[in-house]
Amino acid sequence: MSDQSEALKAVVRRNTLDVQSGGNFELFDELFAEDFLDHTPQPGGRPDKEGARRLYHALREAFPDFHAEIHWQAVDGDIVTTFKTYHGTHKGVVLGIAPTGRQIKFETVDAMRIRNGQIVEHWGVANLYYLLQQLDALPSSAPKVPEH
Repeated sequence: MSDQSEALKAVVRRNTLDVQSGGNFELFDELFAEDFLDHTPQPGGRPDKEGARRLYHALREAFPDFHAEIHWQAVDGDIVTTFKTYHGTHKGVVLGIAPTGRQIKFETVDAMRIRNGQIVEHWGVANLYYLLQQLDALPSSAPKVPEH
């Protein structure tokens, strides 16, 4: 693995561990480029830096102990792909669901393009179906996903 690849992964790790998990929003401002573009914003979310900031704040309000476990990262050119599991305790509204106090976890895969040490683009997929299942927010006719 080249030093350049390790440097790119480190930018994404700092975002995942220090900003998302640690709530360091001063670092958020350093890590995200002003022209950041999210290709997969959440429904009703903005595809820009402010939209990402709002999403991160909303996650920390819904899950005050929100934190990520990084399983692996891969680099292709200037894009870092990360597979991780988010964990937290549901103490605020999420996806319109009132707090349940439950421990949750859900997996995500995301890809971030890095330019000059900053995140400039994002693509991501989150297993929100599994999250909804843990919060008993699925219709009773919905199939159950086996625990892993």
